[in-house]
Amino acid sequence: MFLRQLHYLLALAEHQHFAQAAESCWVSQPSLSVAIRQLERELGITIIKRDRRFQGFTPEGERVLAWARQTLSSLDGLKQEAALAQAVAGGHLVIGVVPSAMHAVSMLIREYRRAIPRLSLKVFSLSTREILNRLKKQDLHLGIAYTEQHPEAIYETLPLYAERFVLLSNGEVAPPAGAAFNWAEVGALPLCLFNHEMQNRRVIEQAFHQAGVVPLVVVETNALSVLYEMVSSGQACSIAPISAIPDYLITNGIVAHPIASPPLPQMSLLRLRKESQPAVLDRVWGMTSQLDLPCKIDQAIAGMRR
Repeated sequence: MFLRQLHYLLALAEHQHFAQAAESCWVSQPSLSVAIRQLERELGITIIKRDRRFQGFTPEGERVLAWARQTLSSLDGLKQEAALAQAVAGGHLVIGVVPSAMHAVSMLIREYRRAIPRLSLKVFSLSTREILNRLKKQDLHLGIAYTEQHPEAIYETLPLYAERFVLLSNGEVAPPAGAAFNWAEVGALPLCLFNHEMQNRRVIEQAFHQAGVVPLVVVETNALSVLYEMVSSGQACSIAPISAIPDYLITNGIVAHPIASPPLPQMSLLRLRKESQPAVLDRVWGMTSQLDLPCKIDQAIAGMRR
């Protein structure tokens, strides 16, 4: 039995005419008739009612026709799956990430490359505004930024986690009496913070404002290296999103203290809304929706407390 014989049966069922069915399959009418007769001999049944012209399918032929449809449909699905698997066996993604989500994006990349070993990526540290602009121009495949009022007609949004801040010190700062510092206690300490170009600084300012606290900011910077030197030397403490703290900071004498926070903005995965997405992009989008990123961040916090 050959798949072409099943295709001939479906063509005959559609056209109800030997010559038209043969023409649709790009074969001669005798070739189509011979192939169907051969199938009948192989199965030991009569599939077609014949006179001088096509008279329809026998009851047994109707059952064979149903199986032919199911078989060819399954084959088509198999081909699509094979094409998808081939498409996402490798690939390339360009991701724009706000600076405070760099640690989180490394968690995502680890999962992406575990599932798609030949995946290559470019990651850019960008502002939310720049991420949206580049997504719209299709210079980025994905963006990770704070959830805002993104136009739903333009962007798809997948919530990842709620932002969470910690106080960074060199170990000489006494831990709070409770389980976490409050914003009044944090605001009384000399602080080194990222400057106002960084959106997470604006989020921190909003948290202080909600707590009715004016923080003691002694140094502002846009460089993580400056922040690290100020904290490690004991000249200042700092505040950072837990998802932004590289592991090497914690393993080099920096201590992370939890801060009791009001509800903070969500970090989300963004992509341009399109009718058809590249297979690799659909794959990682679906994977991300199944990942429990907040749990991974909780594990990171637990590790920092030890």
